Amino acid sequence: MTRSAHTFAYARASSLTVAETGQVLGLETAGGLTPAGADAHPQFFAGFLSAPQAAARALLAVADVAAARYHRRSLRASLDPVVTGNGDRLRFESFSGCCGVYARLDVLPDGLRGADTGHGTTNVDVNNPLREALSRMGGDDPLHLRVGPDEMAVTTLDGPVVEKKVPLPERWLRGFAESQAVTAGFDLRGELTAAETARFLRSLPRTATGAGAVTGPLWVVAAGRTLRPTTRPVPGAVCLPGPERLAALQRVLRHATGLRVYGPAPDGAHPTASAWEVGLPGMRLTLTLSPEPDRGFSGEGGVLEALAGDETAQDADLVSVLLAWEPRIDPADLAEQSGLTVDRVRAALVRLGTAGRVGYDIAEAAYFHRELPYDARQAERHNPRLVAARTLLEAGAVTLEHPGTAVVVSGERRYQVRGSGGALSCTCQWWADYRGRRGPCKHALATRMATRAAGTSTSTATTTSGATR
Repeated sequence: MTRSAHTFAYARASSLTVAETGQVLGLETAGGLTPAGADAHPQFFAGFLSAPQAAARALLAVADVAAARYHRRSLRASLDPVVTGNGDRLRFESFSGCCGVYARLDVLPDGLRGADTGHGTTNVDVNNPLREALSRMGGDDPLHLRVGPDEMAVTTLDGPVVEKKVPLPERWLRGFAESQAVTAGFDLRGELTAAETARFLRSLPRTATGAGAVTGPLWVVAAGRTLRPTTRPVPGAVCLPGPERLAALQRVLRHATGLRVYGPAPDGAHPTASAWEVGLPGMRLTLTLSPEPDRGFSGEGGVLEALAGDETAQDADLVSVLLAWEPRIDPADLAEQSGLTVDRVRAALVRLGTAGRVGYDIAEAAYFHRELPYDARQAERHNPRLVAARTLLEAGAVTLEHPGTAVVVSGERRYQVRGSGGALSCTCQWWADYRGRRGPCKHALATRMATRAAGTSTSTATTTSGATR
């Protein structure tokens, strides 16, 4: 797994202090993007939180995921959360070090008081002393939140800075894109009251071993106002892969107003991803789990089709110019502004997701604009299957036969790729193992690229011929 060193530079460490008006939570920001361009220390908010204790514990839950590895726990993981200001709300996001859990805290308009919210994306410093202070916070004293430097901090930006240098794996970046591509196909499968939420989450194991540990995929299905375990994926069931990975939600149980569970339609007995959204006063905290604890989102392959086409790349460039830090992106509006079809806009949004430029809010079934403060283009350039497919294409290894069929030569083997209903199957071992559940194999992807290239060439030749006549 390729890793690149990424340095977060903060004007000072984030802290929780006491002031005359109550407690002050100062979250320091590192370099990010705003409507005015790059900013070394952007400020997105300075006001009060409507539910101080719930917000503090929810932020800790997001930080828990950023510092965790749920697979191969002996390896270190420590990545600061990302915050996005969307004009009317703040979104805090993180990914586990193993790429299997995505966390997001949406602080909605009802959760913010006393100030306007800015626009842009950056990292925020969540250090160990701050975590300890937030854990000890009690009472109902007002909590003033500052995301970005105050006037005093601005005057000291030329002085010493707090730096954190962390290894940033490329598969972690791909995980952001894959997780939102997966959740875009989810539906609401169950909804619990506050009391049932606490009961259900407290019944789950907190570790992967020991008493109560679960081996193999666990399924639950809505039964009245609760969730009932089931031994098989019956209609309406949701997979709960590695239930101990929901441990971060324990932080907010006393403040939870309910639980909403999302997932795809069951795919036989195969485990699937799922999303678990806890409602809080003026906020939503969501954890999205990969299909298996030892399986990160980065290899799911849900974005490969969008990355394979040159047309999609051009559409994404056009759509990106129209984004304006919206908290809710309407594909129909973008289609009208860009002149593209809604389907092409959706494909462009998937591609923009691979560059960290949009996220997906499952509660509102809509994309939102954000700009991850990393060189997320590396995730596309170094995607193993995409790179392998392009290598096959450039080597002339793809021979298109009659429509929907191709022969792909890879090494000493020849693979048959067939199309049916717009989907491609292959005679390779990858297809035999996954049957499209983890995206196309490199042979099918190369075939898709070759087919598109041939279609473009034919179209160009026809146009040229017509012009000559």
